Amino acid sequence: MPEDRYEPYILYEKVVPEFTTTAIVLGVLLGIVFGAANAYLGLKVGMTVSASIPVAVISMGMLRGIFKRGTVLENNMVQTIGSAGESLAAGVIFTVPALILWGMEPKIAEIFTISLIGGCIGVLFMIPLRRFLIVREHKNLPYPEGTACAKVLIAGDTGGVGARKVFAGLGVGAIYKFLMGGFGLWEEHPAWNIVKRLNMKIGMDAMPALLGVGYIVGPRIASYIFAGGALGWLVFIPAITLIGRWLDHPIFPASVPISQMDAHQIWHHYIRYIGAGAVCLGGVASLIRSASTIWESFRSGFLEMRHGFKGTEVQRIQKDIPMLFVLAGGLFCASLLAVLPQIPVGAVGAALVVLFGFFFVTVSSRIVGLVGSSSNPASGMTIATLLATSLILSAVGWKGEVGMVAALSVGAVVCVAICIAGDISQDLKTGFLVGATPMKQQVGQLLGVVTSALFVGWTLLILHKGYGIGSAELPAPQATLMSMVVKGVMTGSLPWAFVLVGMATALVVELMGVRSLPFAVGLYLPIELSTPVVIGGVLRGTSEKRHEEREAGVLYSSGLIAGDALIGILLAVLAWQGIDLKFAQGWMGPFSKWGTLIIFGLLAATLWRVTEPKARRYP
Repeated sequence: MPEDRYEPYILYEKVVPEFTTTAIVLGVLLGIVFGAANAYLGLKVGMTVSASIPVAVISMGMLRGIFKRGTVLENNMVQTIGSAGESLAAGVIFTVPALILWGMEPKIAEIFTISLIGGCIGVLFMIPLRRFLIVREHKNLPYPEGTACAKVLIAGDTGGVGARKVFAGLGVGAIYKFLMGGFGLWEEHPAWNIVKRLNMKIGMDAMPALLGVGYIVGPRIASYIFAGGALGWLVFIPAITLIGRWLDHPIFPASVPISQMDAHQIWHHYIRYIGAGAVCLGGVASLIRSASTIWESFRSGFLEMRHGFKGTEVQRIQKDIPMLFVLAGGLFCASLLAVLPQIPVGAVGAALVVLFGFFFVTVSSRIVGLVGSSSNPASGMTIATLLATSLILSAVGWKGEVGMVAALSVGAVVCVAICIAGDISQDLKTGFLVGATPMKQQVGQLLGVVTSALFVGWTLLILHKGYGIGSAELPAPQATLMSMVVKGVMTGSLPWAFVLVGMATALVVELMGVRSLPFAVGLYLPIELSTPVVIGGVLRGTSEKRHEEREAGVLYSSGLIAGDALIGILLAVLAWQGIDLKFAQGWMGPFSKWGTLIIFGLLAATLWRVTEPKARRYP
């Protein structure tokens, strides 16, 4: 068997400190911090990034650098607990803000309940799959972030610690963000009209986080995202403007004629629906490509569940949480869903959560093994869940606002489960490579879910009070898309013509041999978000050609994201308290846009400098 042939870094007969108080406390704290950072990033750009590697590096820096102690398995436990925060935050901010967009303000208890149950389902439903996906498919499923994290941990244990790269990026990103967003020393959203009469424009959100996202996702995905944005803003919007010039009446769903709209109004009323259709088809396409994976995961998952009762594994590195607890925990979660008033889904909704939860947890766990957590099509799977749930609930009599809230609640729980399942799959791969105890990792992930669920609701509501979810500052693109899908199906008000245009566009992209999901995300987002992402992707492409210091760029980019997002949280708190620091806003006058380009170019140069081969940096 594969587990007999693979020899982990820490052999199974060795007893090494792993689930220690220090590891638990540090993992919980980092989970809360990175959960808040990812919540901000997801609400801003609709994308999140795996935190496993940054958390692991920071853990090594603190345990080895400050406490002068710590084992590789303790560091692995820290990243297992800490990464749960960012994954849980991703599931929440992709869905729950839709309630705010509908004019409802969810309570902390509601967000906590959705987060907790969804996170527990994601962990529990993945446990039966571990032996197949992580161990037996070791050679076929690389789990890129999990494998990279294991390499970082092993390198750190042998003396190679890259924490300074993450902290350097965090410092630069934080200072940049505070000077720009806090003091207003330069413009954050410069834009230029290419052809004003046609509403053809291009712009850029000059944020460190977006530059870092582009570097991490790489040149291919970044270019797909930008291509989608370019099609929407440089082709579709000018075409709609040109057609609307001859019309004197509004076109549904807008209430004013197109001739009276600017580019952002056309995007808001029409392009978002085109993007929604494209994302739906892109999500379905990604599921169709994974059909064989889904079947194999289902078959193997049920086999593992059946064989789990036949005895207890004796080796430490083969121990999982006992199957009896897995089944009891899943049943308990389903029972809570059926009776708790905070999640008004009833028995029907609880059954749908269990059905779609196990189905998509299986899919998510397998897909991230191939493409990584950062490229996990969680939104596509959630949209499929929402469409099916909305149609089923509508068919059994759940109408209006009650049906909308119920459908979204089901989708939110499943989305959290999908994100957590992808994260723990990567963590268990890391543990498999370094020789961790799976059961302790699974308990640690559950602990990270509980503690992060306590804080994610506060983070969400603070950001809403500071910036306003749905505003230009926090457009919440994924949650907006989810709200459009549910409301459109439930009320019959979905503008299907534009949705079908988006589906057709994504289908053409698929037929061209391009993965349509990142393209569709770019089509849905404002082009200002796509521009810095593609710049980061280009930097990643050039560093890969040099075959040097690519990992340093990933770590530095992760720091840029964390620094930007954490200062974003701070500025949101200040705005909530009515504190305005922008005393220098507009001081550049007519040169502000070009000044922003120069300063952003200097930021990109720091990333380039980090990825430059050492021999070239230090002659």
